[in-house]
Amino acid sequence: MPRQSILCLALCATFLVSPAIAAEKNASSPAAWDVSAPHGKTRKASFRTDEGTWMDLDVSPDGKRIAFSLLGDLYLLPVEGGEARRVTSGPAWEVQPRFSPDGKELAFTSDRGGGNNLWRIGVDGKNPVQVTKERFRLLNNPAWTPDGQYLIGRKHFTGQRSLGAGELWMYHVGGGDGLQLTKQKNDQQDLGEPAVSPDGRYVYFSEDVSPGPYFEYNKNPHGTIYAIQRLDRQTGQIDTLVDTSGGAVRPQPSPDGKSLAFVKRVREKTVLHLLDLTSGDVTPLWDGLSHDQQEGWAIFGPYANYGWLPDSSALVVWAQGKLWRVDAQSGAPTQIPFSAQVEQTLAEPLRIEQTLDAGSFTAKMIRDVATSPDGKTVVFHALGHLYTRVLPNGAPQRLTANQGVYEYQPGFSPDGRKLLYTVWSDADLVTIRERDLASGSERAITTKPGFYYGPKYSPDGQRIVFSRSSGSGMTGALWSDERGIYVVSTRGGTPRRIARSGSSPQFSADGARVFYFSGGGLSKKLMSVGLDGEEPREVFDLKYPNLVSISPDGKWVAFTELFNAYVAPLPQTGGSIALSRDSKAIPVTQVSRDAGSYLHWAADSKSLHWVVGDEYFSRDLKDLFAFLPGAPKELPRPESAKGVKLGLTAQVDVPREVVAFTNARIITMRDAERMQEVIESGTVLVEGDTIRAVGANVAIPAGARVIDASGKTIVPGYADVHAHVSHFGGGVIPQENWAYYANLAFGITTTHDPSATTEYVFSQAELVKAGAMVGPRIFSTGTILYGADGDFKATVDSIDDARSHLRRMKAQGAFSVKSYNQPRREQHQQINQAARELGMMVVEEGGSTLNHNLPMILDGVTSIEHNLPVAPLYRDVVELWKHTDVRNTPTLVVTFGGLSGEYWWYARDNVWEDGKLARFFPRETLDARSIRREIGPDWDYYHIEVAKAAKSLRDAGVKIQVGGHGQLQGQSVHWEIWSLTQGGFSNWEALRAATIDGVDLIGLGKQLGSLEPGKKADLVVLDSNPLENIRATADTRFVMVNGRLFDVDAGMAEVGNREAKAPTFYWQRHRDGRSFGAEYGPTVPCHCPKSGAGHAH
Repeated sequence: MPRQSILCLALCATFLVSPAIAAEKNASSPAAWDVSAPHGKTRKASFRTDEGTWMDLDVSPDGKRIAFSLLGDLYLLPVEGGEARRVTSGPAWEVQPRFSPDGKELAFTSDRGGGNNLWRIGVDGKNPVQVTKERFRLLNNPAWTPDGQYLIGRKHFTGQRSLGAGELWMYHVGGGDGLQLTKQKNDQQDLGEPAVSPDGRYVYFSEDVSPGPYFEYNKNPHGTIYAIQRLDRQTGQIDTLVDTSGGAVRPQPSPDGKSLAFVKRVREKTVLHLLDLTSGDVTPLWDGLSHDQQEGWAIFGPYANYGWLPDSSALVVWAQGKLWRVDAQSGAPTQIPFSAQVEQTLAEPLRIEQTLDAGSFTAKMIRDVATSPDGKTVVFHALGHLYTRVLPNGAPQRLTANQGVYEYQPGFSPDGRKLLYTVWSDADLVTIRERDLASGSERAITTKPGFYYGPKYSPDGQRIVFSRSSGSGMTGALWSDERGIYVVSTRGGTPRRIARSGSSPQFSADGARVFYFSGGGLSKKLMSVGLDGEEPREVFDLKYPNLVSISPDGKWVAFTELFNAYVAPLPQTGGSIALSRDSKAIPVTQVSRDAGSYLHWAADSKSLHWVVGDEYFSRDLKDLFAFLPGAPKELPRPESAKGVKLGLTAQVDVPREVVAFTNARIITMRDAERMQEVIESGTVLVEGDTIRAVGANVAIPAGARVIDASGKTIVPGYADVHAHVSHFGGGVIPQENWAYYANLAFGITTTHDPSATTEYVFSQAELVKAGAMVGPRIFSTGTILYGADGDFKATVDSIDDARSHLRRMKAQGAFSVKSYNQPRREQHQQINQAARELGMMVVEEGGSTLNHNLPMILDGVTSIEHNLPVAPLYRDVVELWKHTDVRNTPTLVVTFGGLSGEYWWYARDNVWEDGKLARFFPRETLDARSIRREIGPDWDYYHIEVAKAAKSLRDAGVKIQVGGHGQLQGQSVHWEIWSLTQGGFSNWEALRAATIDGVDLIGLGKQLGSLEPGKKADLVVLDSNPLENIRATADTRFVMVNGRLFDVDAGMAEVGNREAKAPTFYWQRHRDGRSFGAEYGPTVPCHCPKSGAGHAH
């Protein structure tokens, strides 16, 4: 079905610029940053290679030369092969060369200006010219028009999805903002790979025509993902030329205009095809291409650029690490030999040694902060309880003597005599309580169980407002009906619902109305409603703000937007107002430097309070606006605010027992780079939280608890360093977290979660550290530094922006951050530089994009998270990577570029029959995912090829770790271990990846990861030997973490020490009528913020 292109409309409108495009152009430019300059210490890598990974190429118009890209540099090569000459060099990443029609220049994609743009340069390597100057969007895939006057490229749009979609734009070689040729149909489905017909009339391109428009890890390449379209530049009409099973990508018209080459999948092979443009006849030409990227998010194109000889007799393509000439009639391939000298600069990777807290630690994850009306006392949540502190120099004290519950969300009465707060227990859910601060007496405000949040008094203290919401996959959903906003008299009575949905309620200054939040994501509202539910009104339209607080006098509005706090006058217009930090209609002032968590007003409306980590801040309103009485002549800047350390410390939990495991086979992982130590009939002696002795002849002290491990194998506790342990959400924390128990039961004693809700993960990490929760060691980046759109995105337009984000995360408990698909190279480097300055690590995700992954290696990140989407990896990449200590966590269970490993294990195992999953995982969720399964032939599972690539890296010295990605709590880590052996890792090598290499990644290799004296007591007792059968890694009998011993067969009851009983989870207490997602824990929503719409895995 033909459709009209946007080109015709654009020309008819005499080049009018749309508001959206104008907004992009008006976006503030980042400060100057040179991506080619050294940032931190660097080293040189110099080597020769005759293999290349994903080499884009083109053939010169005279047919004498080939231009290709290799590891971010452009080269020229005689068409018959030989020694390649480098045209460009340096840290900038440059790919996709295309000869100009006269053969004198190369167009290419380069990030030398900060982000990917289209450039041109003389074939002699001189006179580089930046053609496009995008500072926000990215551009790639340049294609010349035959007259040499224009370049057509793919412009990238991120939207709310981290990978985004593309459009075709045309730019004059002399510059300009360009003309739009096609329009993306949504944020999910891509188009790109432009190629121009010899007469210049048509532009061929590939487009995702799968059902969409949602995010999907494993699209089916045996159906249709991509089709080839043709745009007529005279009429604007777009026609579909190829739309068939196996897809069709990378169109390239022949110089004689008779044929169109393209690439498609045919079962296990990627095949070069020819389309006769007159008859429509399609001929398979050569089935020797490398695996295409149709299943990934190939924003640079699903296959590498290739070209025709000028007489249309043959094509030159990259495949299998080599260059090939493919005859256009017979399909016969002839290898074109090449040799290239590689010279690259690598930044020193961010390897930061960590030290586990000992003795005591400072609670950093402060939540739910309230300041007394007289400003003398602050109440806050930490470590599961509420604490009070007299300002400025008092010591924190428990508010109550409550035991067996968690306490949250304090709120003072207007006279300061009483305090509302909530208590949570797994058995009884949430109760709102009112406490008399003088007497300590309390009464319950709510009488039936439920999920109650945000209780607040009315200005006269006569009423209380609160919200009622639903449960989650961590708590169950009992008592989740009748959600909404409620008002109740302080004298008692039945709460009255005044709105059927909403959160964060607060009374108006006169107490006659209630403000509350509604909606979510990028479409939120602040509403108000009368006390009987009458006259609902929209007050603010909110995109990025996620907290709004009206001052007690009703004259001001404070809000947090993209982590920082702002304040503005509150106008009355009778209508809805769009509120943001960029509002021009009213004065808006930034309050905080790095973050404005738990922002709230003083009772007199003259100052604001907030916290950053464990530091409490206040600022007077008169210091924020020059027009207020008493304002200083020069207003202080946000960074001038001085905080008060709240100073809550707690003891690190240390067991008091001595435990000896005797008669065991012990796989120590000691000195694992040089030897494979296995002790037969040995003993591991543990005192408190520390291993005291390991060996065949260990003296056992009197009084020690002895565990006879005859016939069993002891290994170090497993480390899941790309774990998503159900850390997405907010509100209450379960006292017994089933995801934590599931991981422990499978032997995972250390987790590093590289994407989580900050307050949710660090609250639990501190509870585990204090011994108040049972779980593995919890480490995390907290909320990711998200590069796409969303109300939690991290805007990085300068090194100062990066420093601010990292200061915020470090204050809240992170020693690492996850840079998540920030679109520009300079942003990656700025985050890395801020991490160097602050002593933090950066685990970075390239999002299935090889041309983002490889520059990250050059720039010295701590690790590349997920696999490189291309496999195999050839000598160029392996040789480059071995020159640095950047690590890789391939997450084989969710591989990029092809069918993921979890599908293999679901298809081949009766997962629903696993005893540990039956005990520690919600049955309905497990059954829904595991009983009815997809299955494919062995060659369709791409994770095996990825595992082989990981093996080639490990053999070269690049350390590989295990990451279960939360696909199936506990179990998926073992799938990851087993999948490594499918790629050629020995059983011992796979165990090394799951133990010492994992903890070493996060800087804890000197304290964890092996069984040797002085290290912390994290270990797993297995019923059988994983060196003989790798699947024995999951045959757990006992698990010890930090010296606490748990009996797997007894439902994870603790042996000795605190003698914690086997846990009881919500589905064992009750059944309810709600189900939760199958993946990632499950969590609501899925952890990966890759889409504002629904998506699949």
